[in-house]
Amino acid sequence: VQLQAFGGGLVQAGGSLRLSCLTSGRIFSIDDVGWYRQVLGKERELVAEITTSGATSYVDSVKGRFTISRDNAKNTVYLQMNSLKPEDTAVYYCRARGSYENANSERVVFGSWGQGTQVTVSS
Repeated sequence: VQLQAFGGGLVQAGGSLRLSCLTSGRIFSIDDVGWYRQVLGKERELVAEITTSGATSYVDSVKGRFTISRDNAKNTVYLQMNSLKPEDTAVYYCRARGSYENANSERVVFGSWGQGTQVTVSS
């Protein structure tokens, strides 16, 4: 199982970006998926999460500005970020839990992280 996070970049304050988290491999299911962010020297922070049923939750600082969604057919979770602020600058990571088929055709639970994508918001 491999997670790829992409879509980051440099944007001015007030702008928008959409991050994507693609899960690849012999996937049976993708359950909870979360987007996290980390600033150098600080702890990684959970920004948004989406469950299998589509229920979502957000950290207070992004409520009303960020939207997490999923496309199960594409094994992809998105984070739409609007009205970006300089304090949103961080490396953003996605983390997924689910199950996949291993080489012995057994169903195995996984929990994996993507590689991170840099988001920089200029003032």
